[in-house]
Amino acid sequence: MGIISCKETEDYWTQYETWRNNNDAWFIEQLGAKDEAGNPVYTKVVPSWDRSIYVLMKYYNDTSLNRDAQSPYQTSTVDVIYKGMLYNGTPFDSSYQQTDSIYRTRVNQNIKGWIIALEQMKVGDSCRVIIPQTLGYGSQYMSSLILPYTTLVFDMKLVGIPGLEKPVIDEE
Repeated sequence: MGIISCKETEDYWTQYETWRNNNDAWFIEQLGAKDEAGNPVYTKVVPSWDRSIYVLMKYYNDTSLNRDAQSPYQTSTVDVIYKGMLYNGTPFDSSYQQTDSIYRTRVNQNIKGWIIALEQMKVGDSCRVIIPQTLGYGSQYMSSLILPYTTLVFDMKLVGIPGLEKPVIDEE
C-alpha cells in the first residue's frame, strides 16, 4: 500500500459513506446491547495510555479462573488464536489458516484495537473484541473485504506469552 493522498481520503469519505454509517451504527448498537437480565453484553475497555479511546470486549471464559495468569505488555510476544470478521459476520482472516493455528506477534506491532484488548487479557482468556474503525485501519483500503471505515470483530484467545517467564537458576 502506498501513501494515500488527502484527495483519496476525501473521496473514500464520500464513496464509503453508507458503509461507514452502517459500521458506526452497528458499533453504537453493540455498545448499548443488553443480555436477558438487562446487563451490558460488552464491556467498554479504555486503555490507561489514552482515555479518549476504547474497544468493546466480551469474555467467553470465567475470568476469575485466570486472575493469577500473566498479562502481556506492549513489548511482549504473544501467541494468539483468532478469527476476524466484519460487523455483518463476513470472515476476513483467521489464524486457523496457519501452522498450529497460532499467530505469534509482538503486542505493539498490531492495530490499536488489538493492543488494547491484549493488554487486558490474561493467558487462557477467550473473548470477542469489537474494534471501531478509528482503532483498526481507519480510512485505509485494505482489501475487497476490509474497506475504509470498517468496524472489526475478533474472536480471540491468548494462548501464551513465550519468553515472559525466565528459567530459575539454582546457585549452590
